[in-house]
Amino acid sequence: MLLDGKRLLVTGVLTPQSIAFAVARTVQEEGAEVVLTSFGKAMGLTEKTARRLPEPPDVLEMDANDPGQIAAVAAELEGRWGRLDGFLHAIAFAPQDALGGNFLTAPWESARVAFQTSAFSLKALAEGFLPLMRGADGASIVSMDFDARVAWPIYDWMGVSKAALEAITRYLARDLGPDRIRANCVSAGPLRTMAAKSIPGFDRLAGAWSRRAPLPWDTQDPTPVARAVAFLLSDWSSGITGELLHVDGGYHAMGSDLGE
Repeated sequence: MLLDGKRLLVTGVLTPQSIAFAVARTVQEEGAEVVLTSFGKAMGLTEKTARRLPEPPDVLEMDANDPGQIAAVAAELEGRWGRLDGFLHAIAFAPQDALGGNFLTAPWESARVAFQTSAFSLKALAEGFLPLMRGADGASIVSMDFDARVAWPIYDWMGVSKAALEAITRYLARDLGPDRIRANCVSAGPLRTMAAKSIPGFDRLAGAWSRRAPLPWDTQDPTPVARAVAFLLSDWSSGITGELLHVDGGYHAMGSDLGE
């Protein structure tokens, strides 16, 4: 199996519709041992959802903005596994006043929250788990992205944060490469997750995606994205780092559709 014997941490599982849930299921089916994280009021929801995986994993409490909780999870994984072969960063949040056309009016505090939670937390997790990943025979960091090379109509400060996430990935690739640790982003097309519901105008964006993408794009099916993440977490991607991998039906490669 693709991930036989791998020990992986998956963040961001909330409901069975979560991209992270599809990733956890896929990597388990490919032989990996998995631990999930959640925190606060979401813990109960994540624990309930975890029971629907092929092998229900433990859920550890970790706020990615809290260095103490990151350190506690790292200590738990060290005692449990002794190493970490990789993790999925599927963490993003922006206050409503930083989305939906509020780019110019969003206050610094809202922009800061979006940046810290959606981008800086990737660096925080990489730093916190670095000793464990150094103990692996090559490790992989994968983060969930939404292509930030362009400005999207409704994404505003989340788009800025995703651009920062992509840059952080490149710098992690630079600094962690000597330890044989890879860092890559997967830019997924729009999927109907709980997070998507909080983005104003999501339905319009999803509709445009289905019209323009050359391959059929099902906003209800995260499986293609999960399989790409599993590949990047596997040894088959051992020569890939600093990459932005689009799993979006080819939308990113198309120009304007004059029929719209």
